[in-house]
Amino acid sequence: MMFEAFSFGPFLIWTRLVFLLLGIWLSVEFFLRLSTSAHMSLQHMRLRAIWYLGAFLAAGRIFAMIAEYRLYTRDLLRIFVVWDGGFSFLGGAIGVAAVLYWVTREQRATFLQWLDVLLPATTFGLFFDWMGRFASGVSYGQPTDLPWGVVYNTFGVRYTIPLHPVQLYYALFFLILTFVLLIVRKYSHRAGAETLIGILLASLATFLFEYMRGDTSIFVFATRMDFVVLVALFISLGVFAAVELSLSRKAMLLYEVVLLGLIGTYFLVRSNLGFESFDLRFSQFLSVLAVLGTFVYVLVHRKKYPNL
Repeated sequence: MMFEAFSFGPFLIWTRLVFLLLGIWLSVEFFLRLSTSAHMSLQHMRLRAIWYLGAFLAAGRIFAMIAEYRLYTRDLLRIFVVWDGGFSFLGGAIGVAAVLYWVTREQRATFLQWLDVLLPATTFGLFFDWMGRFASGVSYGQPTDLPWGVVYNTFGVRYTIPLHPVQLYYALFFLILTFVLLIVRKYSHRAGAETLIGILLASLATFLFEYMRGDTSIFVFATRMDFVVLVALFISLGVFAAVELSLSRKAMLLYEVVLLGLIGTYFLVRSNLGFESFDLRFSQFLSVLAVLGTFVYVLVHRKKYPNL
């Protein structure tokens, strides 16, 4: 099956672009409605609309180039060919989040409260993004014997046998996650509940679904000890944030120096320890970091703002 493009009169319409534009439009509408229902001021978005638009477009393009870095390293001039369809909706949402973090530092609503609004809108947009990928044969899956396997007839897919429709797995998951986050939003009493649950579930799904991907990607050679060290690092950061106000300046400095020294020493001697390594897609590695970082950030926020 292949629905990469269709003709409309003399025009050739790319299916992925249609889904992408539809996802952007509906997710923006969804974001504005959620913000209004939460009584959050949108004045800063009106005043800095160019910032948000620029961050969305630039980050979406950069993340897409990172994901397809082999294409751009072979032909550097392709970086400037912005009409080649290389765009990441998730990257664009991260760009918007970066501007939100900078702009809302002096606002009444905290960044985490904005994340609670941005995340459901992002997952809703990702549903359309992955549907577009499915139609165009991008981010395809590995071969499968399951009856719902799909066959692509395009040069971009290196298999001519039935493949896992992993794009549909992602699309269905993000649609369900959107409704889950709305339920969490209805019953949660503290800021960060949607962000924490959303990042946790999305990261878990990413870690599992990426094993079914059949396209090329950036790989990370990790060991089990690396994850033990990462977990210890983020736990220590959480502990540090929890006791930060009760430490003296010298104690805080000593804590940071010791922590950085231990982590640095591990990575220096890591190659000589002989631990067995295994391949992870870069997105799987980032999903682990996202979960750990979100836990720490929500902990710090709730300690700093106990009434939110």
